[in-house]
Amino acid sequence: MKQIYFAFLFSISILPSFCQNGYVIKGKIKGLHDTVCYFGNHYGNKQYVKDTAKVDKEGNFVFKGEKKLPGGIYLIVPPSKKYFEILIDKEQNFSFETDTTSKFIENMKIKGSEDNIQYYKFQKFISDEYHKADPYRKSLSRIKADTLAVSKTKKDSADLLQKKISDIDKEVEDYKNSYMKEYPASFLTAIFKAQKEPDVPETPLLPNGKKDSLFPYRYYKDHFWDNIPLSDDRFLRTPIFHNKLKYFFDKVVVQNPDSINKEGDILVAKTEGNKETFKYIIWYLTVTYENPTIMGMDAIFVHEVEKFYITNQAYWVDSVTNQKIIHKALTLKPLLLGKQAPPIIMQDSLDKNFSLYDLKAKYTVLIFWDPDCGHCQKVVPKLKEAYDSKLKARGAIVFAVNIEDQDDKWKKFIKEKDLNWINTHDKYKQYSLRQLYDIYSTPVIYLLDENKKIQAKRIDVDQLDGFIDHLEKMKEQDKKIRVKE
Repeated sequence: MKQIYFAFLFSISILPSFCQNGYVIKGKIKGLHDTVCYFGNHYGNKQYVKDTAKVDKEGNFVFKGEKKLPGGIYLIVPPSKKYFEILIDKEQNFSFETDTTSKFIENMKIKGSEDNIQYYKFQKFISDEYHKADPYRKSLSRIKADTLAVSKTKKDSADLLQKKISDIDKEVEDYKNSYMKEYPASFLTAIFKAQKEPDVPETPLLPNGKKDSLFPYRYYKDHFWDNIPLSDDRFLRTPIFHNKLKYFFDKVVVQNPDSINKEGDILVAKTEGNKETFKYIIWYLTVTYENPTIMGMDAIFVHEVEKFYITNQAYWVDSVTNQKIIHKALTLKPLLLGKQAPPIIMQDSLDKNFSLYDLKAKYTVLIFWDPDCGHCQKVVPKLKEAYDSKLKARGAIVFAVNIEDQDDKWKKFIKEKDLNWINTHDKYKQYSLRQLYDIYSTPVIYLLDENKKIQAKRIDVDQLDGFIDHLEKMKEQDKKIRVKE
């Protein structure tokens, strides 16, 4: 059985009445009595409780509602929170019976739902095939772990075991293909199709007679969604859709904002007006790239907000939340990689003005800090060490900005740590620095090039030298390309 962790997105309630257009699902689980059983569904990568029912002394219970359920894979969850699944599609008035033993799949009996009869027939078949293949997999694993497995005898044994496993896998595929042919319109057929990978044809030849090396990748990417109609929101209520969505954007699409934005827009267009899949794809991209793990990917968040939230297409968020999301995107947009840093004129400890844009340097390390910040007290001296030992020699300057009003502490810290760079603060409060440079904690470090374009942001001191190395290599490559041209 599988383990479920409850997320109560839906309120738990028993619907008091039922009409012909609703659903009635009667269950009996031998071994349960005088308790409650939950009814939920998959949604994205989570599971949610939708209803609850009392279990009588003989293990009987009923889930019912006045409206039909949207299609998907639903969950029956006993008090142990170990659940089993049922398919919900057109047939929504049926019953099932099983027990609490470990053989609940084998003991499952369904009445009134051909989808679920076939689903559990397949589950039983898969269970049998798994047990058939398990000893072969274990033996193969032992051989691969054996340091002497290079011998011909071991290799022959491994090949034989792998063939047996492959034969069993083929039996499973044959079962699915046979079912899809016999029941082309069933929900289970749609699920089987959705799990299929694109079948990449033979690579064509280019005019020069060589194979097009990029063809397999392009074909795979362009046909990745062929088996999941994005206008069908039933797949949102299965574990399939979210996993494919994540894999597509993490592993299939080239990892840069332009590529992800392009493929995201194509995907949204394929929803063909289905509000649920439209919403889920946009929500996924917005949430994933609002605070990305890869620098620069926040450009995807900005793109989604400009395209869908500012234009009031994000119908699922209220006006207050929408404005907050828009506000964040408008803050981030001027700070995207490749953008010129917002211009600022700061004052040093002697009230002399320093304009960021008037400073001539190959690289500018722009750091916002606070002398009262415990983390800053560790990072700033570390930056001082890196500046003296490496960064200064590589043509970098440091433009340090104190964002608080602790003048005495600031000056004392500068003197004690011998901060021999440009130390400034906004004496006349001309700027909202936290808003202008998206500073919600300190310190914050930006790396700018000679044109004051942002090349890296929110990085650690230890990363600065490596980023400069990368930028230098990129410049060398550009020179070589220009020479060839």
